[in-house]
Amino acid sequence: MPENNLFLDSSALVAGVISAEGASRVLLLLAETSHITATISEQVLAETEHAIARTISRALNDFRQAIKASKVLIVRDPAPEEVSENLDLISHAADVPIVLAAMQAEVDYLVTLNRKHFIDDPDVALKSGLRIGTPGDALHWVRERISTERR
Repeated sequence: MPENNLFLDSSALVAGVISAEGASRVLLLLAETSHITATISEQVLAETEHAIARTISRALNDFRQAIKASKVLIVRDPAPEEVSENLDLISHAADVPIVLAAMQAEVDYLVTLNRKHFIDDPDVALKSGLRIGTPGDALHWVRERISTERR
């Protein structure tokens, strides 16, 4: 897997597509210029497409173009039995496939705006072995890594 590989959950991906500015958007632009790899799962793709179609249907084409332009890597969802075996990873069962997909993709960072389920519970990062943070946190981390690589 390439360095600076970030897994975006649907909240971060939606924010990156619908906002002309902000850290989520910058992460997609960094992926577009190949400074990072943006990874999502099939579930994230479906959730994001559904959310955009439901709330801002005119942005659906922009979403699809952003996915292509950013060269987003789409990984398979974990098998249902893997999800069942790992329900202790995160308190919200619907998020287990997201954590598992990020773990299986061996990403450097899981990016989310969902503080309640992912960030405010330090056990999620501990159990999964993932670095987890907001788009702003991830952008700060990427900037530090790119700066260090240039030295």
